[in-house]
Amino acid sequence: MTGSRITDALDGVELVVFDFDGVIADSEVLSLDTLRDALADCGLRMPLEQARSLFLGKSLASISDYIACHGTEGASDGFADRWQNELFQLLRTELKPMAAILPLLKSLDKDNVQYCIASSSSFHRIRLSLTTMHLEDQFPNLFSAEQVKNGKPAPDLFQFTAEQMNMDPSACLVIEDSPHGVRGARAAGMRVFGFVAGAHLNDIQKTHGDLLLDAGAEHVLGSFAELQSALTNYSSDERYHD
Repeated sequence: MTGSRITDALDGVELVVFDFDGVIADSEVLSLDTLRDALADCGLRMPLEQARSLFLGKSLASISDYIACHGTEGASDGFADRWQNELFQLLRTELKPMAAILPLLKSLDKDNVQYCIASSSSFHRIRLSLTTMHLEDQFPNLFSAEQVKNGKPAPDLFQFTAEQMNMDPSACLVIEDSPHGVRGARAAGMRVFGFVAGAHLNDIQKTHGDLLLDAGAEHVLGSFAELQSALTNYSSDERYHD
């Protein structure tokens, strides 16, 4: 993917909507490992690849529904608390932000481009993670699947985000690491870039990037540095034309 192609796709973008886990927070390895352990306790043993395909980008409610349908009787009772208690302990001690996120946010601020988070995760998990990474002051605008009826891949969360931010969906660029999220954003009428820099995708960046493109992503970013460079070039082009 060339920088010029990314730059072209930035035309008219007024709001960047970040997914959270696997995009802002490099958290999906922790999340998937603890989720697989919790699923096994519910009688659902599965390899990493299957768990990643089924649940990456999905809300806690969606995962609980899956367990209720496919797990042992009563397995979904208390599942959310058991899994999240284990996961949150790891998040407090091991969670790291995605590389180059702060320089990217500074570039967005400089160019007066708004940004926010729209995540399948709960507000509790998002806020805990932001505090752990010392990013709580960077994101005053947070949106969660807890606020809508249907989580990703439904467009509900993205539509709600655009409404709350007073933005036309066509002026929004979503950064997503899951096909479910890409489909939801496209269904909401937004532009989407795939993102494959998370540690959970280290072994399958090319394959997963292809899945994101097939789901409707315009481009796939291997790092935030690529997007920051494109924003710098785009701003320079605008100043030149002015």
